[in-house]
Amino acid sequence: MNLRQWFFLLSHKQRIWLFGTVAAVLLIMAVGIFVTPPGEPAKSVNVSVEMSIRDIAPKLKVTGKALARELALALDVSKTRPLSMLGVKPQTLQHTAHHLLSHRDAMLKYYFYAALVLGGLVFLTRLGRPDLCGVAHRNRWYPRFPYIASLLLSVIIAGFLLGKSPNPMEGAVKVFKSMVGLYADPTAKVTAFIFFIALAVIGNKLICGWACPFGASQELIYSIPVLKRIKKHKLPFVLTNTIRGFLFAVMLLFLFGIAGGRKGTVIYHYLNPFNLFNLDFETLSILLTVILSLLGSFFVYRPFCQLICPFGFISWIAERFSIIRVHIDKEKCTQCGACMKACPLGAAEGRVYGSKMPADCFSCGRCLNVCPVDAIKYEPVFKKSTNSIQA
Repeated sequence: MNLRQWFFLLSHKQRIWLFGTVAAVLLIMAVGIFVTPPGEPAKSVNVSVEMSIRDIAPKLKVTGKALARELALALDVSKTRPLSMLGVKPQTLQHTAHHLLSHRDAMLKYYFYAALVLGGLVFLTRLGRPDLCGVAHRNRWYPRFPYIASLLLSVIIAGFLLGKSPNPMEGAVKVFKSMVGLYADPTAKVTAFIFFIALAVIGNKLICGWACPFGASQELIYSIPVLKRIKKHKLPFVLTNTIRGFLFAVMLLFLFGIAGGRKGTVIYHYLNPFNLFNLDFETLSILLTVILSLLGSFFVYRPFCQLICPFGFISWIAERFSIIRVHIDKEKCTQCGACMKACPLGAAEGRVYGSKMPADCFSCGRCLNVCPVDAIKYEPVFKKSTNSIQA
């Protein structure tokens, strides 16, 4: 169904919701632009290896521990000795200074994330199923255009235009980095993490499914219409989640110095695909992560999200508390398999069969218009039937 047909099947009340949501989304973005100070280009600072970490860190607006880590020094190294005495070369210091100055959060992105999540939430709960289109014509429900438009806006604006930071992955990692003293203001990092988790809980993983720029990049590649003939593969969730959870545990072990013998090592720094949006591939491993994730998306749904992303792992746990999510009415459900076939992961299968550890649901909406008995809805927890299965 094209967008025009969908629009004319909306009831008067739904059209009010549509225009009101568009207005709210634009208002959120406008407020973000108004209240966010204009970004400043990275400026060079005068630093030299004859200066100490204590002298340089304030100029770069980082903690002494953070600067030590960037210079590949131990976190507890002397902060008062000249860097030359610590074996730091001038070119290393200059590269580190440029790197730290160029990585600043674009605060406007928080507003943009909220706007995209709001749009997706209203579409899935209020607008996707036109009131003037009955169950017999359910193939006209949930047109793909609003979802694809959200993904494109995420990649273009939240990605390339506003840069790599902030993003959900860094939001999760920076909380733990704060615990070892790598940030001067842990409160700001905790607040950012709470923001991303709140967006994941309000609507089941909507921040990942509708707003995360690298997640959107993978989704767009996977969804290219002309590539539908390419065979898609569903990886076993037990395998993918074990790998993802193992990497998360390894990150904590190295970060806190339990493994490796030195605090402050963050393995995700070598696997961070969001560097794509700054076109800054600091290590070969980052470039390979981006290439393999995007190429893998031709065959597997969101491979980075499934196998590596720490926020993906944490938000999978948070899904258990999502306020609005997919529900399956088990009294209506005939277990015909239509939703399982439409779902790009094992999420629908896990929910239908009542798995205690179902796969991630990214709120992509693919399952919502394929059920022949109308047993699937996207709605708040308090509205669900007592016989429904939470997705």
